[in-house]
Order: sequence, then C-alpha cells, then structure tokens
Amino acid sequence: MNPEAKSEMERMEILADPGFGKHFTDHMVDICWSARGSWHRPRVQPYGPISLDPAAAVLHYGQEIFEGMKAYRHEDGSIWTFRPEKNAERMQRSARRMALPELPTEYFIDSLKEIIKADGAWVPSEPDTSLYIRPFMFAKESFLGVRPAEKVNYYVIASPAGPYFAGGGVVPISIWLSTTYSRAGKGGTGAAKTGGNYASSLVAQAEAYDNGCDQVLFLDSEENKYLEELGGMNIVLVYKDGTLVTPHSDSILEGITRDSILELAEDRGLKVERRRVTIDEWREGVASGDIVEAFACGTAAVVTPIALVKSADFEIGSADAPAGPLTLSLREELTDIQYGRREDVHGWMTRLDA
Repeated sequence: MNPEAKSEMERMEILADPGFGKHFTDHMVDICWSARGSWHRPRVQPYGPISLDPAAAVLHYGQEIFEGMKAYRHEDGSIWTFRPEKNAERMQRSARRMALPELPTEYFIDSLKEIIKADGAWVPSEPDTSLYIRPFMFAKESFLGVRPAEKVNYYVIASPAGPYFAGGGVVPISIWLSTTYSRAGKGGTGAAKTGGNYASSLVAQAEAYDNGCDQVLFLDSEENKYLEELGGMNIVLVYKDGTLVTPHSDSILEGITRDSILELAEDRGLKVERRRVTIDEWREGVASGDIVEAFACGTAAVVTPIALVKSADFEIGSADAPAGPLTLSLREELTDIQYGRREDVHGWMTRLDA
C-alpha cells in the first residue's frame, strides 16, 4: 500500500470537484514484458514517477499505446465498467500496429480489478461522475537501434472525473474543419490508439481554439474531402429518415462508444451505415434538410451534439442550434446502462469490485 496515500478528507475534497485528468488515485498497476520472459511481475504499487533511462526507446521512437475507459458507481455502491473486453481487443490491435506485445484480455481485465481493489474509494458517486482509467504500454528498453523494443512495461493509472459538461446538461459544440493538417494517412497509425496521433492533432486543435471552436475535424490525407474523425472522437450524422451514418476508413480509430451507440440505434429499428462521407455531403445535406442532427462520441463526453462546423470558406449549421432529440435519447440510453439505471440486455457491463 501507499504510505503517502491521500487521507479520507483530502480524497473527499478532490471528489467534490475532480475536474478531468487533474488528480490521480493512490496506486497504479505495473506489469513487465521481455522478449525472453514474456509477461511477468504483475504488481500494484504506489502511484508515482516512473524511472526511465534517457535511451529508453519510447523517448526516441514513440513506441507507445494507451486506452481510456471509466468505472461507474451504481446506486447500490458496486463498481462497474463498460465493455472492457473491447478495450482489451483494441489495445491488442494497437500493439500489433506499433510492434508491441499483446497483453492477454484476461490480464487486461484483471489489471482493472486490481486498481479498483486498491483504489475503489476513489470512484465518485455524484451524478455523471466516474473514475477514468488509463491503461498504457510503452517501450522501456534502453537501446538506440531502430527495431521493436525487447523490454516493455504496461501500467494502469486512474483519475476521478466530474461531469464533462460544466454546469450540467449537454452543450452542443462548434468544430473547426482543418484543411491544412491530416490526422493520419493510408497505411499509417490512424487506427491505433497511440500518442503520436494525438500529438500530430494538437497544432490543428490550437487552430480550432483560435477560431472559437471546441474541437477540430480532420479529412482524409489523400483527397482531402472525406470525413475522418475529430481530434479524439468519432462522428455520426443523422438523416431525416432516421438513418445514422458514420465515416468508414482504415485510418479511423474504432470507437467503442460509437459502436455501442449505433447498436442501440439498430435495436430501435433504425438503419446504420458505415461508409465514406464527404464534407460536401454533410454541407449539402444540412442545407437541404436531409441531415437533421450530427454528434461526436467518445469515452470522455459519451455523446456530444455538433451545432456548427466552421472552415475558412463556409459554415455548416448554426452555433445556437439545439441538441437533436435522437442524439439526446441515445446518450441517455447509453449512460443509463453504464450507471445501472437501465437493464443491461447486451451484457456490456463488467463488475470490478467483486
């Protein structure tokens, strides 16, 4: 256990206003991997700095992946997470792309249970709060040759998270269309959850802020006309006949929240299409009334209505447009499942504290 763990009073003060990604629990999980010994030495240790040799491969070649998920406290006090096997599978796909070892699903889920065993008291209980869990893996070997590292570490840290939308409610956002920068290219790392993808999006995200927008939207790198995704969320368009369309590309990260939302829509008898979508189709569809809603989705915000798309040459929608009814309804259904307020007919939830 951590001899410098926060006191109960300190923890309660943090949980009263946790923000997002600002405070961290008292412990972390650490599992080692080597080419000779495979996965070994799993342990829970005090949260704290990680010692790295200056020649560690991750610092020079960016061999790193991560995941993001949440733990939810249900009304009876139990602690659950959402579709962790999907996060494990996505991390395995990311590992293959980044030439890292694949962590078995069993180890992945056990690591989540271990962090909750140590720090379950950090899971908040106020409405729309959660414990954000960040599993990550990186090349730790000290070696400057360009090859896959032969020593790797996997960690899990956790951070209490308040409501994504300050003040409550769901606030539609404005997004900036980047025509200068690409998030990923064909054959690149776009479908992997690796830090380099996010690093390359930051300059475009800063451009979005400079233009009064909350997020940046990327197009494909080849023709610069097909929708990809936002800096950290997937996109879904809603047509007036109830069809939901999400962009499909080999360079888009497969969203677990997105796929779950689309499955809930199909449960309602709505049609879902995963295909290439141009920015012109979005613009013309809104102008004609064929596209009636748009939203972004991801772990942090779950579902976020998109009110306005801005570019240097045109705009789609209006900054004061309200959130669409289907967007809000699907968001409510998914969060009700996650917080245990609605029956989990798909078996998506996994209990972590039992």
